[in-house]
Amino acid sequence: MGVAAQLDYRHRPANIAQRWLQAVASTRAGAWTFARVLPPVDRAVDRISKGRTSVPRLLAGLPVVMMTTTGRKSGQARTTPLIAVPLGADLAIIGTRFGEPNTPGWVHNLEADPRAILEHTGHRCEVVARPATAAEADTAWAVAAEVYPGYRKYRQRITGRTVRVFVLETSAPSE
Repeated sequence: MGVAAQLDYRHRPANIAQRWLQAVASTRAGAWTFARVLPPVDRAVDRISKGRTSVPRLLAGLPVVMMTTTGRKSGQARTTPLIAVPLGADLAIIGTRFGEPNTPGWVHNLEADPRAILEHTGHRCEVVARPATAAEADTAWAVAAEVYPGYRKYRQRITGRTVRVFVLETSAPSE
């Protein structure tokens, strides 16, 4: 069984208000603001809702997974809310960091230790991340732009670094 099925991952089209918020979030100012405000707020909402929802899901109709990696320097568990996109039976994640110039920390964590735990709407599974092939990365970018049009803007804005794309595949079942 693939990661998407294990997490009961489904994406529903955004309504008009959610599409408006997505448009705001994809601007430079919106992305800058959300990059700083959204992750801690989303982690709190995740705890309060016991993993059943997220701020981007509620307000912008975006399918967010909570990914827990091991910090490459600290060795501590690091949980990050990310938009995941379907890639066959698995999921892909793209290291855009809201279109900002720096590579997100979770990318470095996965490169040091590809094992992670994903949670989505109360479901949980262990995954192993691997770099996407060129064809998989192209597909992931195309699907990501359908899920959240802001990815197109992020891709145009990021010029000074390579944006890493990972495929998240099933590991052992998690309790």
